[in-house]
Amino acid sequence: MTDSDCATAAGGDHTAVLVVGAGPTGLLLAAELRRHGVACRLIDARPAPQHWDRATVVHPRSLELFESLGVVERFLAAGTPQRAVQVHSGGQLLGVMDLASCGSVYGYNLGLSEEVTESILTEYLRRQGGDVQRDARLVGFAAHAGGVRAEIARDGRREVVAAEWMVGCDGLHSPTRELSGIGFDGHDIGRPWAVFDATLQGWSARYDVTFAYLDALPVILTALPGRRWRVYLRPSTPQSDLVADAAATLRRYAPQVSFTAVENPTRFHCHTRVATRFRAGRVLLAGDAAHLCSPAEGHGMNCGLQDAFNLAWKLALVCRGAADACLLDSYEAERRPAAELVMRSGDAVEAAQALTDPAARAARDRTMRATLADPAARHHEVVAEAELNVSYGGSPIVCGAADGPLGAGQRLPDTIDVRLPSGATERLHRLAHRAGHTVLLLGRDPAVLRAAWAALPARAAASPLFAAAFAFAATAGEADGIGQLAPAAAARLGVADLCLVAVRPDGYIGARADRDPLGALERYRGLVASARSAA
Repeated sequence: MTDSDCATAAGGDHTAVLVVGAGPTGLLLAAELRRHGVACRLIDARPAPQHWDRATVVHPRSLELFESLGVVERFLAAGTPQRAVQVHSGGQLLGVMDLASCGSVYGYNLGLSEEVTESILTEYLRRQGGDVQRDARLVGFAAHAGGVRAEIARDGRREVVAAEWMVGCDGLHSPTRELSGIGFDGHDIGRPWAVFDATLQGWSARYDVTFAYLDALPVILTALPGRRWRVYLRPSTPQSDLVADAAATLRRYAPQVSFTAVENPTRFHCHTRVATRFRAGRVLLAGDAAHLCSPAEGHGMNCGLQDAFNLAWKLALVCRGAADACLLDSYEAERRPAAELVMRSGDAVEAAQALTDPAARAARDRTMRATLADPAARHHEVVAEAELNVSYGGSPIVCGAADGPLGAGQRLPDTIDVRLPSGATERLHRLAHRAGHTVLLLGRDPAVLRAAWAALPARAAASPLFAAAFAFAATAGEADGIGQLAPAAAARLGVADLCLVAVRPDGYIGARADRDPLGALERYRGLVASARSAA
């Protein structure tokens, strides 16, 4: 479609951002853009919301995200906790991962079918003044220096939407990606998966645990509300009875159990793929349009949600003219490595499940038993399961030391309590749940902290980047406006005389400075505005 065709086509609507695809990633991105004050239009090719989807696990990092939106209670009320993962093979328990040790206040996965996640995010989008335009398909677009002119097929006719930016959240067969000419590297996963929902009659074990049985026919049981289970399995043949396949494996561990009230039996194929680029000019990709992985670890939807949360604040700054468009290159720099991490992990799980030689399977089981018995190795696995192992320390838009819990590019810990000047107690993490950056001044030296705090508010207010500033002392009896941080917490965070931390809207630390805090703040502001490398 040429520019002249677009100019004469019906419609001609304009928006700052056109989001294509209203799954969890697109819904969150559109809602967050609106929360940041950016005009956004969300379209989806489906005529109605899906009534069922096979994805089910919401990880702790996603729950932290939902807390920042003010919707986590809706998720907790709708879902059911999955507090641990038990891994079995050959009729034996190989080990247990207790998610309470993940490092988040949400020490569990949440069992919740994806269509419920979509319904909650749709409500959130509507509270921000948006909605989904359904039965609307992207069929073409023309890019130009100032944006894109997208052709949308809807209600038997075609209309044109002029947008400054377009983001494809439109899945495996993404029209946005394909029309942009962006490659999708990787491979198909040869062995198919299947899934169904069921009640386990005769079940006497826990309902708040995910059970993984890595036998010749692998089966994974994930808890759903109402003491229901979502059963994932590898079918024995293309035409096999899925319930009989799963029962054959489960019978080895719980012979008295049977599947009843079976619903939604489905076979599906999976892929390990990642887009060669996450940005092509004025077009960006997120979620399944940008990356696909094995379902074995439940990372697909959660990874897409983190894409949206990372991209929204950056795109908002660019749309408002507060940052150069090259800031958006940091989206790929941060999120593509995170996607590749999930791809590699998923492929490793797929390879381990595919072993058929008895000796190889026995060696695999010995390795897994040793890993889950070692506290350090087990903790590493738990943190990865919770998606709390993602660091942006190598990002071009973070500055300062990257080591430690307050390192640049690290997620701000969400388990630290502080006392506000009012006397109220709050989690430090919650103070940073804002549309803009939050500046934290932490210190042990009262005189140094007071001096920095006296100058900080005016300096932070001078930039649209910063939304709020707080100061906390690890000593008692500080001046008005300065709260309290327990000495033990300060030691845990690596805070000495003074530490400035700039927390991004996505909860990650953009800058850390232990010297010259005001100068560091100005350097970071310039870094984000122009997106030049911190090096």
